Amino acid sequence: MRQLTLTIPDDFYAKLMTFLAPNPEIIVEEKNDDSVPLWQQEMVLERIKNSKTEDYRSWEEVKKEMDKKSYKR
Repeated sequence: MRQLTLTIPDDFYAKLMTFLAPNPEIIVEEKNDDSVPLWQQEMVLERIKNSKTEDYRSWEEVKKEMDKKSYKR
């Protein structure tokens, strides 16, 4: 038996499942990897709580720095 992983548009999902449903040899396993573990959520909230205004940088500043680094390669 072989395993296949597909990435499809959301609007095509229902059509694909309708197509695959009649075949008893096909097993569909859905994984939802979008969830963030509770320990990680708590860690982020703690970091936000303990951060200071001076720790933050503007997106423009960070983007310029990243652009400079990407051209140095």
